[in-house]
Amino acid sequence: MVQTVILNDTPIQVTDYHEETIIHKETGKSVPKIKLQFKVTNEAYHDITTLLYEMDFQVKVPEKNLDFPATIHAYSTSVTNLYEEGAVGDFSLELIGR
Repeated sequence: MVQTVILNDTPIQVTDYHEETIIHKETGKSVPKIKLQFKVTNEAYHDITTLLYEMDFQVKVPEKNLDFPATIHAYSTSVTNLYEEGAVGDFSLELIGR
């Protein structure tokens, strides 16, 4: 199972990972699509959300030998306020290759 996904040189420890290949709607090219789940603590919240606001990433999945540019297709979190000490949120992220 994949344990780490690297987004723009930031390693993310994942709790769930799914990968498939799709046909990109705009380009017609075959591209990777990955879905991942990961936990974010209140200590990491600012850094992770700042990273995700970039929207475009160089994605590396070392265990799968993948390295590709991608954009966010879908993103959600289980909580809206991770500024409380000890809070942990479940993040869901879907990335599609460009």
